[in-house]
Amino acid sequence: MITGLLVCLASAQAQTLRPIPKKPWSGEVSLLDVNAITDEQLDTIDIKKKLVINDYSMIGIQYGVGLSQVMWNPTQKQDMVFSPINVGITFTTYQKMFGYMPFFGFQAGIFYAKEGYQFEYNKDKNYTYKIEGAEKAVLDVVEVPLLFQFHYDMWNFKFLAQVGCYGGYRLGIERFPGKTGNVRDEIRYSFTDTDRRMDYGIKGGVGFALVFEPLEIHFQASYKHSLASLYEPDHYSDYYYRYAYPQNIIVSVGTHFHITKRTGKTKAEIKKMAKDMVYKKDNL
Repeated sequence: MITGLLVCLASAQAQTLRPIPKKPWSGEVSLLDVNAITDEQLDTIDIKKKLVINDYSMIGIQYGVGLSQVMWNPTQKQDMVFSPINVGITFTTYQKMFGYMPFFGFQAGIFYAKEGYQFEYNKDKNYTYKIEGAEKAVLDVVEVPLLFQFHYDMWNFKFLAQVGCYGGYRLGIERFPGKTGNVRDEIRYSFTDTDRRMDYGIKGGVGFALVFEPLEIHFQASYKHSLASLYEPDHYSDYYYRYAYPQNIIVSVGTHFHITKRTGKTKAEIKKMAKDMVYKKDNL
């Protein structure tokens, strides 16, 4: 009889100490429910945070450096030209595609930059190609890009990819004669009648961002390809056309400030909640 009693007590104690099954948190609880939860039950609650991204907008300042060259036709030997100036202001807005895919957005801006070309000495021909007597030229340009952007967000980090087009204008030029050139004084700092000033082309890039609301720091590598030749193709000959399309690789960093709320309830949502509460109270 004593043995049976001990077995019953052991079984009851085992049932008392049995751990409460761990269940995921599935919703909000009222104040009464919170007060009723014991410490043991709190240890079993698995709270899963979910990052909800709003449709939000930013304004940013971006600075970068570039490496430029030109796609020549016919081809010419050349070196890359380094430029420490590529600065601009951007406006970015994110929207949900099809109403529920929060990965897409658009970016527009205005940039001022320097780009150019430099011909390389051709050992085989013992000659350096020149345009208007210059072995090298640096252009001042302004451009307005319109880019379609993809972004994948985490709490304080996100990946970026963007592609689009741009339109621009070549503001000025400086020609360098180099070792063998001879640039006329009247065109050293000015365009000729056969130079093209308007510019347009494609632009894209990838990068990542560090997010510290209400600002983000973006690091990007971009490629820009012009579809507007530097000069009229028949500037040298009426029979043999020549083309020159600038290309640029740009590495940049930018600081972007949120002008609407990135996560959580927006002002519009809060106003809607307040409106619903008032109307619900009046109906009661």
